Amino acid sequence: MQIKNIEGLKVSQIKQLVGQGGRFVIFPYTVSILVMTFRRNSSIYFVLPGEKSIKYSYGHVGVNLLFGWWGIPWGPIYTFGALFKHIGGGKDVTQLVLSDLIQNDPEADTSSYGINNMNTQNNQNNSGNQTYNIPR
Repeated sequence: MQIKNIEGLKVSQIKQLVGQGGRFVIFPYTVSILVMTFRRNSSIYFVLPGEKSIKYSYGHVGVNLLFGWWGIPWGPIYTFGALFKHIGGGKDVTQLVLSDLIQNDPEADTSSYGINNMNTQNNQNNSGNQTYNIPR
């Protein structure tokens, strides 16, 4: 899934912005064709601190209003649910996206490894061979 509005930002900058109130959101939308109703999510949008997410959801609100209602019985139900999410600012997926970005950060410090939520340090013993302290 594509993340929009993070062009040119490093992961460390994104973490800092999230700490200041930035967040990642998706906007659900519904498309109905008489007896078939499809629920989908938009791309992920990064909403900067102090910014309103409504400016990213206009197109998805339009899709809901034009194409969401027509499926019986789920079209109206899913459309109302999606519009309710839009009013609330979108579905917040910040922790999910941030953990994935941190895990795949090319600038991350790889001198320590987390195994079962325990940090271990890479060490070199006196003979120069690299060893790993792995808890049991």
